[in-house]
Amino acid sequence: MRSLPRPAQVYICVIVALAVLVIAQAPLGAIDWPTLLVLALLFFICESFATLLPSEGRVHVSVSFSATLASVVLLGPVGAAVIGAVALFAMRRDGLPLVKRVFNGAQFALSAYAAGVVYELAGGYTGVPTGEDFSWIIIPFVVAVVTYVLTNGLLMIFVLVLTQGVQSVRGHGGALAPSVVPYLGYGMFGLLIAALWGTLGPLSALLVLLPLFAARWAFAQHAAQQAAHEATIAALCQAVETKDYYTRGHSERVSRASVMIAREIGVRGGRLEAIRFAGMLHDVGKLGVPTKVLQKSGSLTEEEFAAIQLHPMRGLEIVREIGFLDEALAGIMHHHERMDGRGYPMGLVGDEIPEFARVIAVADAFDSMTSTRSYRDARTVDQAIEELRRWSGRQFDPEVVDAFIKAVERHGWQRPEPEPRLPAGALETAQHDHDDPSVPLRVTGDGDK
Repeated sequence: MRSLPRPAQVYICVIVALAVLVIAQAPLGAIDWPTLLVLALLFFICESFATLLPSEGRVHVSVSFSATLASVVLLGPVGAAVIGAVALFAMRRDGLPLVKRVFNGAQFALSAYAAGVVYELAGGYTGVPTGEDFSWIIIPFVVAVVTYVLTNGLLMIFVLVLTQGVQSVRGHGGALAPSVVPYLGYGMFGLLIAALWGTLGPLSALLVLLPLFAARWAFAQHAAQQAAHEATIAALCQAVETKDYYTRGHSERVSRASVMIAREIGVRGGRLEAIRFAGMLHDVGKLGVPTKVLQKSGSLTEEEFAAIQLHPMRGLEIVREIGFLDEALAGIMHHHERMDGRGYPMGLVGDEIPEFARVIAVADAFDSMTSTRSYRDARTVDQAIEELRRWSGRQFDPEVVDAFIKAVERHGWQRPEPEPRLPAGALETAQHDHDDPSVPLRVTGDGDK
């Protein structure tokens, strides 16, 4: 707790105090203890097996809120808060620190209480529903589910901002955003538990437990698949960047810039993930180019220049069997094509160039120009943007250039720190950059190209 910023300490204390005040309202004599204990056990089991999603932080999801939402109907707002507080005792393999356990318990308790209050305000009936009144609680229950998800999300966002900064929310949000709809859907399991309770009693919770854990297994499979994808991409990027000391981090920045452009032009969902992968792997074909060619300090021979031009095709050969890349393959293959048809490897013109390739071309050139090289200092963001404008319509798609400029104006751009001097024994780096439109490659016998 002491290591946290003071605003975060105050916020956590306030949330915990509010949760304690809510739970203290519980009328001990009027509580349906058998129902509460069964739902608490269900919550405990589900929360103890929460699934870790891939993200920049450690984001866990579970289906425990189904038990909480069932308690909104069966026990009312305060009883639901008590169920949510059980998160304090959940067992995790990664061993949550005490402060996180306490905050989780308070967060879930307040979210459940808010859902219960809204449920009652919307006309929901508290207690075991019967066939006659069941249809009247469906809409209030749906409102309660939405309230629970929103309250829980907002409480978590505030603590992330106070402890890790605004940037951390983007990383966590990237992992949680795809799970919002499943959260709302799985929340309806709580209504199923409540509906069956009048007929089957506690057995209804056990019957619902199996599909809940099936859902948890699906979350886990998705997380494992995403982690495997990320590990594959990271390994390939690391292999590429070992060939050039001064391009470390280039792939990640091109990926980030590509996503900024893609969002600006309306790319969403799985295509957004595909273009992120394409940006990461756009230079993977360099693995097939001799290091002495990539790092040559003088003019290139025609043979060496041909090796450079073939690197997009080599990249396609390397990654074409990776099934999850999909549309990213076209971006990797054609990111050095030009709008005027003077690019490579196929000399495509205008709209013949795949959209992903046109996006990556702009992101690639921009990062190259705003990064320090052995033969020049990094250009400023404004200088690089002016260079993009100068080549717009000839080398770059004007719409993509305009979209990137708008994205940079809206979100800014952090240039990489200059790399230190080469370590002893490292190869000399090239005095040119095939990604920089303002510094054309020098080819012996053909003049500047």
